[in-house]
Amino acid sequence: MSWIDLHRASETAAIEAEQNFRTGNARDAELFYAKAAELEEQALGVIDATKLRTRAITAVSAVSLWYKAAVYERAEHLAHSMLGDPAIPQFARMELRNLVQAIWTESSKQAAKVNFIPGQVFVSVNGGDIITGAAPLDLIIEKVQMIQAIFYRTVEFIGDMPLRRRGRPIREIQESCRPWLFQAPPGSYQFAVAIQDTKQLDLFKEDPRPDLVAHQFLEILKATASEDLRQLETLVPKPEYRDAFLKLSRNLAPSGKSFESIELRGARGDASVAFTLEARTQINNTIKSYRPVTTETTETEEEFTGTLRAVDLEKDYLDVVAVGQPLHIVELGDAMDDVIGPMVNKKVKVRFVRGTRDLLRFRDIELEE
Repeated sequence: MSWIDLHRASETAAIEAEQNFRTGNARDAELFYAKAAELEEQALGVIDATKLRTRAITAVSAVSLWYKAAVYERAEHLAHSMLGDPAIPQFARMELRNLVQAIWTESSKQAAKVNFIPGQVFVSVNGGDIITGAAPLDLIIEKVQMIQAIFYRTVEFIGDMPLRRRGRPIREIQESCRPWLFQAPPGSYQFAVAIQDTKQLDLFKEDPRPDLVAHQFLEILKATASEDLRQLETLVPKPEYRDAFLKLSRNLAPSGKSFESIELRGARGDASVAFTLEARTQINNTIKSYRPVTTETTETEEEFTGTLRAVDLEKDYLDVVAVGQPLHIVELGDAMDDVIGPMVNKKVKVRFVRGTRDLLRFRDIELEE
């Protein structure tokens, strides 16, 4: 058979695998992925050696399919074999290294005495103070906390639960979809997030398919940074959840000082999403477009940058201080503690409305690196 015949047969098997995966039939999905991988590796073997780009793309596809089939030893062997070929183009080398990284993480998960749902999300922080394999501890802890918060919010959203304004997720959520952090080979600063599977999902009206949480997580993040508001509104129809995801995503994005971008990608071929300074600006524009317009002519919206020293969501206030000048801001309204809580004792930009008798009423708050 020719390359084109083998490649098309591989594509057909891969489509069947994806359909089985999305309907929850993981075992049959792996079998179809293995069939697709075998065909794609055969296609790789018949390619003319002078067709470097086609050969590289086919190699990456074959390794990816073996990975999706959970045949990790064969995936790793083929990846290393292709990486040892000096003719492989640079773009394919990068993708093959990423796949080897995913294989190593899956191997670590299998060695652990813990069950994990299929797939994971790789996170890469780049630029600014980041160097290869190292990053400021406080910055990484902050971003990990944000990712965890968005994961939990995604599970609650999929489970059709009322929006949580205060406190941590209920114990069943924390136990049923507990995020784990895995080391990833350096290239900027990278780590992987996997979700523990404890099979305790009876609290939901319907099974939220935890194997799709990572996919939904990435889709929501991509939508928050999109200029197309309809994309976010279609994916997250509830306004209160849209607001939560937008503000958590903004906290994840850089302001352009300590780092330049944070990229998240799935291990099963999901398109990556990169948060940059431009993405943060877009998220701010979206948040502003949803914000109620001030109608009182005596009121003006102001902005203040300082350190968040205190916040009490029950008593409905926060205090920000800059160069000895304190501001007491009230009426926090629907503010959520997993958005504001991580900002305490950090530099923030707060927006408020100055009303009569100099009463400062809250509008918005974001981190300033």
